[in-house]
Amino acid sequence: MIARINRFHGHKSVSRVRGATIHSSLFSIRYATSSRTDYRLAVVVSKKISLKAVIRNRIRRRLFETVRQQKRIQGLPLDLVIYAKSVELADVDQAVLAQEMASAIKKILRAQN
Repeated sequence: MIARINRFHGHKSVSRVRGATIHSSLFSIRYATSSRTDYRLAVVVSKKISLKAVIRNRIRRRLFETVRQQKRIQGLPLDLVIYAKSVELADVDQAVLAQEMASAIKKILRAQN
């Protein structure tokens, strides 16, 4: 899990993120610059993905951990909201997920510069 300082707080804080979107086959990331000193992250997994909370929570934990391992966004003033697209995220290989996330973060960093 990521640090508390890197998570969104409040009921409507995620819906206020307005910015560009990066699409992947497994997830989408909406991002915007922030006035903070470090990134904030939220993961949204709809009940349309799976009705079972166990599976939704597994997807959420895997995405949080994958972003935490990406050292390239540490210290960047970004707000990131990851939207899960498929139930495949619960069972996809971690290396594939890490590669998809690295590619998406690279696109975000390229767009920021």
